Amino acid sequence: MIQEQTIREMVQPLLEGTPYVLMTVEVSKDNHILVEVDQPGKVGTDFCADLNRRLVAELDNNPQTRSEDYSLEVGSVSLTAPFKSRLQYEKNLGHNVVVTDRDGKRHSGQLVSVDEETFMIDAGQTLTFRYDEVKQTVYNITF
Repeated sequence: MIQEQTIREMVQPLLEGTPYVLMTVEVSKDNHILVEVDQPGKVGTDFCADLNRRLVAELDNNPQTRSEDYSLEVGSVSLTAPFKSRLQYEKNLGHNVVVTDRDGKRHSGQLVSVDEETFMIDAGQTLTFRYDEVKQTVYNITF
């Protein structure tokens, strides 16, 4: 089975010199590999396709992984997934989010401020949260 750490070690050098950040690496028991990246702007499909090709070459040339059967998916972090890093909070400044606190209470509002340790939303009143005090924050998709 291919190890997540092996994939991380392969991807990191491929991202050097780019604005992209590795967000997720998951490897299932049947070697389905998921790699998610993000950057301050939009994530380009051309970049993801190129990263996919380069990672396939790394996997096929690495003695630890070249004899393994695998499937590979490279993309951006899902719009519906909970935020995983401060970068996602920064990208969503001005957008509506839903914050679930440690007690399970949900707070909806516009993300108005992000710093090293906290973020604020305007939910009719300004609410401040420490990153480590929330269960999750998600983009509030409205139609």
